[in-house]
Amino acid sequence: MKIAVISDIHGNMEALEAVMKDIADRMCSRIFVLGDYAMAGPEPSEVIEYFMKRKENPVFKMIQGNTDLMIADYSEDLYNQLKGKAPVMAEALKNDAEIINPLEKEFLKNLPIQLELTEGGVKFLLVHGSPRRNNEDILPDTPLEEVEKMLENVEADIILCGHTHIPCGFQTSKKKTVVNTGSIGRPFTPEPKACYLTISVENKECVFEHHFVEYNKEQASDKLRKRQFNGADKLAEMLLDPKTRHF
Repeated sequence: MKIAVISDIHGNMEALEAVMKDIADRMCSRIFVLGDYAMAGPEPSEVIEYFMKRKENPVFKMIQGNTDLMIADYSEDLYNQLKGKAPVMAEALKNDAEIINPLEKEFLKNLPIQLELTEGGVKFLLVHGSPRRNNEDILPDTPLEEVEKMLENVEADIILCGHTHIPCGFQTSKKKTVVNTGSIGRPFTPEPKACYLTISVENKECVFEHHFVEYNKEQASDKLRKRQFNGADKLAEMLLDPKTRHF
């Protein structure tokens, strides 16, 4: 069987549609979605609606990202806290909370934080950041010892994560595999193509492959710029030439 793993769509329908076509071409029978569906993207509501229509589809297994809960539980206090650290993201969050409707927020709020499941005889754990926290980074330069600390009490064979928008992978001393799928909607790779992961499972063995998919970045960037919240132009430029993770 073949599984697709996608994460960090961030309201980017152009990227999502391109990736879903690629997934269909590769004939994946399961799609794991690791969260961050909407925040600070060109079309947040449209992306949420896309996944809402598929929440009963057994092909899809979805969890919540850290920004999904921020949108669902938005408050002025949260805005003020974020503004001190990342003012542009605070403005994006405020605008997201205004335009995303209550049903869409309820969908985000009710997604599971983590999900354990077995496919092809292999135990998977789906997380957004790490098994400890949904906003904890697993990056290519994260020390292996630190990754292993994050996995204490984890029984799964394969741990799948996103959050950082940078694909990477680790094999631990206890023969557990950790793979960061990267980001569809806001990739932070040198060439900003939509990034996702496939896993081929056969006889309880897994083969992992990251895929980099071209999409209409210019159209997505134009849509984001037209949202016109303070800093939307900077986030729009990041889709074309990513320089930093936060503003």
